[in-house]
Amino acid sequence: MSEVYAARRSRLRERCEAGGSDAALVSGAANVRYLSGGAPAGAVLLLGPDRDVLVCTTDPFADATGASRPADDLGVLVLPPEGDPAVAGAERAAEAGACSLAVEEHHLTVARHRAVGSVVPRVRLSDLGTAVEQQRIVKDDEEISSLRIAAEIADQALGELLESILVGRTERHLALELERRLIDHGAEGAAFPTSVGAGPNSGLAGHVPTDRRVEEGDFLSVCLGADYRGYRSEIARTFVIGSSPADWQIELYEQVFAAQRAGREALQPGAAYRDVDRAARLVLEAAGHGERVGPRIGHGVGLENDEDPRLAPSAMGKLDACVPVTVDPGVHLPGRGGVRIDDTLVVRPEADGGPELLTITTKELLAL
Repeated sequence: MSEVYAARRSRLRERCEAGGSDAALVSGAANVRYLSGGAPAGAVLLLGPDRDVLVCTTDPFADATGASRPADDLGVLVLPPEGDPAVAGAERAAEAGACSLAVEEHHLTVARHRAVGSVVPRVRLSDLGTAVEQQRIVKDDEEISSLRIAAEIADQALGELLESILVGRTERHLALELERRLIDHGAEGAAFPTSVGAGPNSGLAGHVPTDRRVEEGDFLSVCLGADYRGYRSEIARTFVIGSSPADWQIELYEQVFAAQRAGREALQPGAAYRDVDRAARLVLEAAGHGERVGPRIGHGVGLENDEDPRLAPSAMGKLDACVPVTVDPGVHLPGRGGVRIDDTLVVRPEADGGPELLTITTKELLAL
């Protein structure tokens, strides 16, 4: 895999050189991992004029195996625990002869940016911006394979939960059980805090599980994801507890499901981000839920659960093939509950069968 990371760094170096920088200092955690293969917390990566160096305060090879192990072709500089990798990385760039250094300003505090500038007064600092995040949008086969496994793990955990007794158990208990099952099936952990909402809490985006117990007649919404080798899936489903759903539950579920289907069908190379959002949003607006729809219909997934692209009304840009995204509309009716349906998919051209669905748990409205 070292050659994969070397190729990624080479692409970034070309972009830096085109912008007039002969070195770059990458400090965003996901960006460092993307370019190096693995790094301890707080590490930065210097794309130097002579050699690429991982700068950190702990040994990056200690207890590191497989996907968390840095690429073999990287230089490594281990600092004392009190050291600042960003400052040390800038000093290393200057020592290697760099005249200009691009930094990720959005990943540096003002104080840290000043500290970097103070130790290399003769080096011109520029903003690398979101160059690495943009490079990460289109995934290679290995990345998509990891996402596919992450999705399978989440499907397995959710499927097992649905086979258990749910009535009387708390949202918090169910969330903890799901996260344990993710690890049992091979995940490094949950991709994000698992959300379980019952009754009036169902359908709320990002709902933090409470001690509210599941009751007959409830909507039960579940949102979870698995972290597999750093890549994060996402899935949400909504169910009814009891023998049969009420009419209002069937109607609301069908509306959200239709919106989610419209968003999925809009995923194709060349489609504008905002058009995907609009396809799903129009369905819910027509059903009278325009004010209840969230600020976006989906987002990219990868080394971060929430990354570019954003599928939102004001988003600029168009989809490429091999871009993993979520489509996750939801509607919450205050005091009653709501529905959220979320899938992880990979954008594919129609000639290849259209969007590849990674999360395959049924979207039928099940009565549990």
